[in-house]
Amino acid sequence: MLDSVIELAHSELVAYFGMILILSAFLLETRDILHSKRPPYLILMALGSGLLAVRAYLIDEWAFFILEVVWFAAAALGLWSLGAALRQ
Repeated sequence: MLDSVIELAHSELVAYFGMILILSAFLLETRDILHSKRPPYLILMALGSGLLAVRAYLIDEWAFFILEVVWFAAAALGLWSLGAALRQ
């Protein structure tokens, strides 16, 4: 089972899905449909960059891995900040 999960992560499909999530968020934000500090945008960015970070790690693309980890962290921190603000 683990081998099939790793094989899927290596596939281009995962990379394309992550890319589509990030590009969708970006394109929708530039057209004022999504807003960069709201949950839908941040969720798309976190999921997309998380998928691309896993793929970059598995194929030893370290510069791309670091970029995606930072991008994921920024989106995750944005979501966390929104949640903290709602709890107050």
